[in-house]
Amino acid sequence: MTDPYRAQKNAFARYPTGVTVVSCAPPGRAPLAITVNSFTSVSLEPTLVLWCLDKKSSVFAAYDAADNYAVSILAADQAEASNRFATPGRHDLLEGEGETYATGAPLLRGRIAGFDCEVADRHDAGDHVVLIGRVVHFDSRDGHPLIYAGRQYLEGPIVTERDR
Repeated sequence: MTDPYRAQKNAFARYPTGVTVVSCAPPGRAPLAITVNSFTSVSLEPTLVLWCLDKKSSVFAAYDAADNYAVSILAADQAEASNRFATPGRHDLLEGEGETYATGAPLLRGRIAGFDCEVADRHDAGDHVVLIGRVVHFDSRDGHPLIYAGRQYLEGPIVTERDR
């Protein structure tokens, strides 16, 4: 069967993105996580971020029921975690893999930045839902981000003006 969206997906794949893992602690179930590249900042005052979730995702109901989520921006050496949480049926966090702050949604250890969020709003957007979160805790560490483009991880450091 041919994918009717392959040409669109190929065009979108030309845009490099950072890789995040978004986790939640839904009521009555163990925390879970999913790999996401549709993450962005929205506002500094108040501090808001967003990401998008496919309504057909196997974890949609859990995120829809959760009042919080945490976004871990992955370091360049965390491709294995990215691949695992992008695999259907592999969304459970292992014991000791995360750490929690204000909301109880776990942030992955080894991340280069993390945002602990309370869900501020949800917006229906075609076959996805846009989840906007109010950041209640954040952190960041030195390190290179995991970058994805053209269906592969990109190698090498990201050089910024500050690094020069």
